[in-house]
Amino acid sequence: MCTRILWNSNDVAITVARCMDWAVSDEPELWFVPRGTARTGKADHESHSWTSLYGSLVTSMWGMGTVDGLNEKGFAAHALYLNPDDVEFPPADGRPSVANALWVQYLLDNYATVAEAVADIDRVRITSPTFRGIELGVHIAIEDATGDSAVIEPLGGELVVHHGREFTVMANSPTLDKQLQNLERYRPFGGELPPPGDITSTDRFVRSAYFLHYLPEPENVEEAVAGVFQLIANVSVPYGAPYSTGDVYPTWWRAGADLTNRIYYFGSTRSPNIFWVTLDDLAEVTEVRKLDPRELTLVGDQTHHLEPAPLLY
Repeated sequence: MCTRILWNSNDVAITVARCMDWAVSDEPELWFVPRGTARTGKADHESHSWTSLYGSLVTSMWGMGTVDGLNEKGFAAHALYLNPDDVEFPPADGRPSVANALWVQYLLDNYATVAEAVADIDRVRITSPTFRGIELGVHIAIEDATGDSAVIEPLGGELVVHHGREFTVMANSPTLDKQLQNLERYRPFGGELPPPGDITSTDRFVRSAYFLHYLPEPENVEEAVAGVFQLIANVSVPYGAPYSTGDVYPTWWRAGADLTNRIYYFGSTRSPNIFWVTLDDLAEVTEVRKLDPRELTLVGDQTHHLEPAPLLY
């Protein structure tokens, strides 16, 4: 249920893509949130408050928080599901708190690079309030315009950080260390097994790493973006395709970003189209703006089609 792929080894542009897989639609909405926006962590009695340093273009989930996005500095963040059995968030300890649904937004609002975010990782405490009767286990992938990357997982009561350009792929459970251990069974990562073809998290992780390894150098920015979208389509789950448990978690949408040129891309799997928003063109906008990304006719540049709207979460 969800995969993220970062292409930071080409000489044209740093690009990333992710998909959103869930049993039902997460009712995504696309928001431009300008710098200077006041926010709260919506966690508990120690909830953190802050004012955004950077403008961002983000996708919300169920109107409760930010699940994906890119800020004006070319720093991106993505929340993916991690089985609650694998997750243990830090206990209350006096630090200001941020709900996991606002974790991505907090990072985009406050940091320009992965190194900055990692150095400041323990500044706030991440909590896990119940939403719609569900406790959502999450882990976070972040990357920036230099190609730096990190995966952050709440394990054993602390935030475990895997920091380095080599962390280009993330899926769901198991945790990243176990995913990487499994990857070593496959070629060209040390083993002899060919890439697998199931829709499980471990198989999606291996396929992502395998095909990313063989992507040819792009000739232009368009090919750099198309490359990650081709790979994320390869690990997307078609509507109706069941897991071995019989549960069905299809891919509802795919998003991507050109971190070098600060352009955010989105495509609903109910539509044959992809559209994009250029953050540089919104640099002087001071109001919150919104777009419904499920509109099936959206295609091409939609930067100037975002409309003023009250921020609802």
